[in-house]
Amino acid sequence: MSTRTVIRGGLVITASDELHADVLMEDGRIAALAASHTPAAEALTAERTIDATGKYVIPGGVDAHTHMELPFGGTFASDTFETGTRAAAWGGTTTIVDFAVQSVGHTLREGLDAWHAKAEGNCAIDYAFHMIVSDVNDETLKEMDLLVEEGVTSFKQFMAYPGVFYSDDGQILRAMQRSADNGGLIMMHAENGIAIDVLVEQALARGETDPRFHGEVRKALLEAEATHRAIRLAQVAGAPLYVVHVSATEAVAELARARDDGLPVFGETCPQYLFLSTDNLAEPDFEGAKYVCSTPLRPKEHQAALWRGLRTNDLQVVSTDHCPFCFSGQKELGRGDFSKIPNGLPGVENRMDLLHQAVLDGHISRRRWIEIACASPARMFGLYPKKGTIAPGADADVVIYDPHAEQVMSAGTHHMNVDYSAYEGRRVTGRVETVFSRGVLVVTGREYTGHAGHGVYTPRSTCQYLT
Repeated sequence: MSTRTVIRGGLVITASDELHADVLMEDGRIAALAASHTPAAEALTAERTIDATGKYVIPGGVDAHTHMELPFGGTFASDTFETGTRAAAWGGTTTIVDFAVQSVGHTLREGLDAWHAKAEGNCAIDYAFHMIVSDVNDETLKEMDLLVEEGVTSFKQFMAYPGVFYSDDGQILRAMQRSADNGGLIMMHAENGIAIDVLVEQALARGETDPRFHGEVRKALLEAEATHRAIRLAQVAGAPLYVVHVSATEAVAELARARDDGLPVFGETCPQYLFLSTDNLAEPDFEGAKYVCSTPLRPKEHQAALWRGLRTNDLQVVSTDHCPFCFSGQKELGRGDFSKIPNGLPGVENRMDLLHQAVLDGHISRRRWIEIACASPARMFGLYPKKGTIAPGADADVVIYDPHAEQVMSAGTHHMNVDYSAYEGRRVTGRVETVFSRGVLVVTGREYTGHAGHGVYTPRSTCQYLT
């Protein structure tokens, strides 16, 4: 049975427009929009009507960087696809793009199949995959072509983590050359892992074992150096490049310079770099371990460059890099040795609210909020206009957002499967009230009404900024 729903009286906000409009959803898609209190709006009839007066009606968020169930440092990210996508829905995100992992000595297909098995039947919202390429060889390069054809169109490589995910410059160049031919997009973790390992060893030898030293050895200059090198390798290969979790002023400058030169180079940052800093890493009694992630948190003065990059479009996307590890039993693996603290923060539930607070704080506009959290990630990774906007024909992934509700972020009230909040005690204004995923109510007036298995795998086209 078809169920028609009309949302009346809200302020519809997309990346390009703001208008008071009624939105009709039918058969999982947006069927029509009409300016509120007009004959066209009155003609929109449905079995179910929701009053959104005084609220925003926005596209569901697209979080293009999550790590559910990721193995790391002898443990696993604490959110499963079931718990992580449920938390995402609570936070107004209706699509995630997670990372399937190729292990060294194994094929891309084996890694992708393993991640399909983890996710299938367990997700509350729709999902897609990037592919982490850990072992570049002739067979891997051929597989990249096949994956692009079936809708896995982006491949992540690491200049960090020698012995785990690390690729050397030759391997990176070969993968970039292949992506230049097959239309794929290389995503780069840009940190000089070889040099960082030397600094880690030296710090530990000096007895510098606390979490704050994680940030001190992973220097901003080594992020900038790797970013520069990745840009030049991509330029040699004639390939586009997307740099993940940009955290430092110097790395933003490298991206801006490349974009000013007309290169197809893109950048992402994350809420933790916009709202947290090395002050958190330095919290006493090992509390700083909660904030260990890579790239690391930077001194507060780097935040201005990140906000400026988002305003000037030198950074296009805000994703979370959601990769949670519990403080008890997981982060504690690094007591006495910061290099053994699992790298990652929880955040998939907090992104839309933190960025709305950024609107209120004057960092970005409302439309830019939707652009960097919904539309740009959808375009970057071949999901637009199915995802990331409210327009006829788009999936009915719609959030009713109360811009006046106040909340205090806390582990006591969040829905992520992790025993702390990176934003504990932070007061923000704005909160998700109701969430539709393909026209189905997943969060209804602050109650979870979704279920595991509603979310479906979504193949992607190639990057839409390159066509």
